[in-house]
Amino acid sequence: MMKRLFPHPILSVMLILIWLLLVNKITPGNLVLGVLLSFIVPAVTEPYWPNRARLQKPALGAAYVAIVLWDIIIANVEVALIVLFKRRDRIHSQWVTVPIELTSPEAITVLAGTITLTPGTVTAMLSADASCLLVHCLHTDDPDAVRDGIKHRYERRLKEIFA
Repeated sequence: MMKRLFPHPILSVMLILIWLLLVNKITPGNLVLGVLLSFIVPAVTEPYWPNRARLQKPALGAAYVAIVLWDIIIANVEVALIVLFKRRDRIHSQWVTVPIELTSPEAITVLAGTITLTPGTVTAMLSADASCLLVHCLHTDDPDAVRDGIKHRYERRLKEIFA
């Protein structure tokens, strides 16, 4: 019964939170509408998610979010220092190819999104066979270190979360 009502429980909770953030006012009516949306949207979209990935370790997912938020804060400071104090001719932008071992489309999307959310890096492309990501790095003298950092800090954790 619960599976039919909440086919995607995390999506349902996120829909309520996003709805309340969008309307920018917590009222009983907005809360009721958010709850209704959290029932309707997952139920309607359920047929389009036949092989959806399951979070095997949600606690690791929460830790991953905390790590990403911390990395975003640190990267913001680093990018600000680069933009404000580095001369243009001393900024070494690089394209980095990151081979990935993730197979789940959801895990690959989370990895690509994480890279893009972190200031100073942008995921530009996923290879046709989904075996590597092309990442643009604002400033680095060691592209291999960037690649290894992404694989160790993010991909390794996502493999555990989506295993």
